[in-house]
Amino acid sequence: MAVVVGFIDSPEGRKALDLAIEEAQRRASRLIVVHSMRGGSKTKDGEYLSYQKALDVLATELNARGVDHEIHEYVRDQTPAEDLIQAVDQFDAEVLVIGYKRRTSTGKALLGSHAQDVLMKATVPVLAVMAPD
Repeated sequence: MAVVVGFIDSPEGRKALDLAIEEAQRRASRLIVVHSMRGGSKTKDGEYLSYQKALDVLATELNARGVDHEIHEYVRDQTPAEDLIQAVDQFDAEVLVIGYKRRTSTGKALLGSHAQDVLMKATVPVLAVMAPD
């Protein structure tokens, strides 16, 4: 069994990661960290390299803390929600942890909501955490 967490390098991403670490330790499960980018022409090289560095730092931190984990980075033509749902199935997850930020109704209508997609399609319980303002 595993705990899957969607990772973004932001306050809400950090909050989700911290909660996922606690859940994995409480459940004696492996932590699966998933970072998803659209890829192709929609992702700039600098953005990709920035996340590579963030994921390297994260791996060092998790190793230092003794957290049993895997880090998976997906750069393909799927949404983060699709990648997270697939990871839940692939790694036999018992829970999925995501971070989210408060958005206006207009923002959700214009840009969509990965968090909402995850909540609607997940086949396991979802812990959704918001970073403090």
